[in-house]
Amino acid sequence: MQLVRGIHNIQLKDHGCVLTIGNFDGVHKGHQRVISALVAKAKALNCVAAVLVFEPQPQELFAPDKAPARLCRLRDKYALLAELGVQRLICVNFNLKFASQSAEQFIEHLLVEKLGIKHLIVGDDFHFGKNRMGNFTMLSQAGKTFGFKVTDTASCKMANCRVSSTAIRAALEQDQLIAVENMLGRPYSIIGKVFHGDKRGRQLGFPTANVLLKRRNSPLDGVFAVKVKTNGGLFNGVANIGARPTVNGVRQQLEVHIFNFDDDLYGQCIEVIIKKKLRQVMKFDNLAALTAQIKLDSEQAKQALM
Repeated sequence: MQLVRGIHNIQLKDHGCVLTIGNFDGVHKGHQRVISALVAKAKALNCVAAVLVFEPQPQELFAPDKAPARLCRLRDKYALLAELGVQRLICVNFNLKFASQSAEQFIEHLLVEKLGIKHLIVGDDFHFGKNRMGNFTMLSQAGKTFGFKVTDTASCKMANCRVSSTAIRAALEQDQLIAVENMLGRPYSIIGKVFHGDKRGRQLGFPTANVLLKRRNSPLDGVFAVKVKTNGGLFNGVANIGARPTVNGVRQQLEVHIFNFDDDLYGQCIEVIIKKKLRQVMKFDNLAALTAQIKLDSEQAKQALM
């Protein structure tokens, strides 16, 4: 799949596509339904199926303290969308200059002049441009003027509930992992590159692979039984997600101890698949108490993964 980073990198050869716009955080079943419609329309029109996303996401720019935790990173989103048949991912730098353009400029400059869209699929609640003045009705009217069609995205319903990234975050906060898996169409996982930590886990007899969460907070925290996918296969383990209060942890990160594993993972991307929550993150009086709890966590994780 082609990745276009920034409006300035849209080339003349990229002109003409069927497009959808959104955050697509998590690429859940609702998103998958939209992408299925996108790919089908692109094939019918003999066009490229394209998705436009913003980095950072708008709320992360305007209200970073209130922005929701991300379900996945751009890299994960790219891989998931590619699996669904998307041919081009356009990542627009969402900054104050871009946000200050009028809705008319958004349509005429980006959608028409730069992308030459043939068909647009968006939700009827989609707003854009300065002060969010642009809406679905404006897009439909512009389509008649500039020669593109606009259709609405249909909500994917499960048990009379709308599948959404917000609903998935709420389910993660309540440890409803089966509900999350039903909405995503796959178990929830975190993917990231293993970095060199302080080797504290190794000193305690439980070496860990450490993954920084970087630009996003985790939508869940605690200690979990997990499956870990590496270049060498799939393994069982136990993971701590969040800060490390016993050793003065301040950054959110993921630490996973893989059972019966001794390979070097530094620099490798791993996927940590969340299977069951064991407990909340706790602060212990000393390292001995922490070590005893890790032993207990490991035994409980092994039982949960049998």
